[in-house]
Amino acid sequence: MEPRKDKTAAGLLGLFLGGLGIHKFYLNYTKEGVIMLLVSLLTCGVGATVMGIIGFIEGILYLTKTDEEFQYTYVDGYKGWF
Repeated sequence: MEPRKDKTAAGLLGLFLGGLGIHKFYLNYTKEGVIMLLVSLLTCGVGATVMGIIGFIEGILYLTKTDEEFQYTYVDGYKGWF
């Protein structure tokens, strides 16, 4: 069992820094975080819009789950996208 992660922190990172994939790094989803970061940087910011929307949606999903659902789905389990 992984150590507990704070869903509020993950949700806020997704909402405000989602285009850079920071919320993925926080949840130890390194591969997904690197993908989001590289898409944002290598497209000179054009892809950051899409990555920002994805991060925003994921942030909302994190915040609307109960603590137990969040822990089970994103920390104990592995759900890299949405």
